[in-house]
Amino acid sequence: MSTPREPGAPGTGPGPSAGSGPAAPPDAPFEETPWRRLDPRTLLVHCGWMAAPFGSLALTALATGGRISIEAWITLAALTASFAVLTTLGLIRWARTDFRITVPRDGEGAGGGASPTFDVRSGLLTRRLRSVPLHRIRTVDLTATPIHRVLGVTVLRAGTAGSGDGSSELSLEALAVPEAERLRTELLAYADAEAVANDPVVARISWRWLRYAPLTFWVIGGVFVVAGGAYRALDGIGIEAWKLGFVQRAFTEFGARALWLTIPAALLVILALGSVGAVVLYVENWWNYCLEWTDSRTLRVRRGLLTTRAVTIERARLRGVVLREPLLLRAGGGALVRAVAGGLGNHEENRKRSGLLPPAPRAEALRVAGGTLRSPFPGSAAPAALTAHPRVALRRRRVRGLLFVVLPGTAVLAGLGAAFTPVLLHCAWIYALLTTALSLWLARDAYRNLGHGLDGPYLVARSGTFSRDTVALQRDAIAAWTFSTSPFTRRAGLVTLTAAVAAGEDGYRVPDLPATDAPGFASTAAPGILDEFLVHPGPAAVPGQRKR
Repeated sequence: MSTPREPGAPGTGPGPSAGSGPAAPPDAPFEETPWRRLDPRTLLVHCGWMAAPFGSLALTALATGGRISIEAWITLAALTASFAVLTTLGLIRWARTDFRITVPRDGEGAGGGASPTFDVRSGLLTRRLRSVPLHRIRTVDLTATPIHRVLGVTVLRAGTAGSGDGSSELSLEALAVPEAERLRTELLAYADAEAVANDPVVARISWRWLRYAPLTFWVIGGVFVVAGGAYRALDGIGIEAWKLGFVQRAFTEFGARALWLTIPAALLVILALGSVGAVVLYVENWWNYCLEWTDSRTLRVRRGLLTTRAVTIERARLRGVVLREPLLLRAGGGALVRAVAGGLGNHEENRKRSGLLPPAPRAEALRVAGGTLRSPFPGSAAPAALTAHPRVALRRRRVRGLLFVVLPGTAVLAGLGAAFTPVLLHCAWIYALLTTALSLWLARDAYRNLGHGLDGPYLVARSGTFSRDTVALQRDAIAAWTFSTSPFTRRAGLVTLTAAVAAGEDGYRVPDLPATDAPGFASTAAPGILDEFLVHPGPAAVPGQRKR
């Protein structure tokens, strides 16, 4: 976490720019380093969001033949005022934000208590100085949106130890790209500089992997997300999408023809649009992708076409990897890889930064996972190689599928059929038949995917059916255990074990373990955490939902 220091303390310097103030005394532990400013193009970046509302206003004027209502003029005045305010705030931020790296004098860095620091000053009325030792910086992320790329700048975010919620993250917006690259090199120069003996590149993009792009959520969900966004944009500029002529004609034609033809045709159109969108999104996210070790302790991921991203992860903060296999992607023989690492920000930032490999062949995913861990991936074994879970876990999944999927839908269709038309009664039994078979198959697949075990320094846990996740987690990174039960799991003699770690998603579950085996497994996986609870063997040793 950053350690604020008052101006005038060692290493902060007396003034905002090079050459200002007296020279440092001979016994000062840090050399005087000039402060550096953000790029002046920061002002244009802060005003970039104005393009969307001004564009909407221009489209409205174009659609109405230049007739702009009084409400539109009020909107234009508000936008102009906002533009002025944002420009002023951006000017203040640029003028009052500077940064530097302080380096200890020769002989002071080792044993003398002084260490290189990254200093950032900001604020107008209340000046804030944040100073972070470079050895605490774990990740350096360079992100450039299309606006940033047009202007030739990028955003630099430095994640520190303990910055999982983003509160200790240092952010500079915006820097010229060459300056940001140099600063990132400086910030990471104090990691272990030992060169990697073998090829430092773990993986590069292969466009043959594009065939896995349609096997993702965006094939279906992306179409509805785009449609919803377009509807909200049209509604925002006063256009009612449902009243447009071509929309009404489409719905009229759809209902006038045989539904057994139009419904499959509509699904094919959605699948086609979704597939194209998924491929485009894949290319935009993973263009120029490269995963490499920049030195023996720093892993870097570079990717992006319009919005570029370069994320660095220190090996000391890498706690494991997750092999993720969504249902469709698994059916196509593919998988993707995510890192379990600290210092990647909050949940949303962690989701964006933790990706190590796009959807790719499973063999490639296993190779990348092993290259990330610098050892064979422990989860590469078949599900049968892991410890199986009791059969009662299969029964629970079957019951849940029947109660929450089959029964409600069947009851609703049967009730509507009894009240309105017998056709829905036939739909009810067809629905019950199909969903029962599907639920039983998914329950069986979910049960087959359950497994856990220990492989050297790693805890391995596998679960899930819609997304089968295999996590290999360093055992010495486990900080606490949580034992979770419900009235149904207690009756079945099961417990869900969650390993809490200060990285990734903060906790990784091993669901439906036998209650009698869970404490022993947890104690073996991470010795010392549960010792005081394990006084008597047997079910009484289960510490319930206690967390330590």
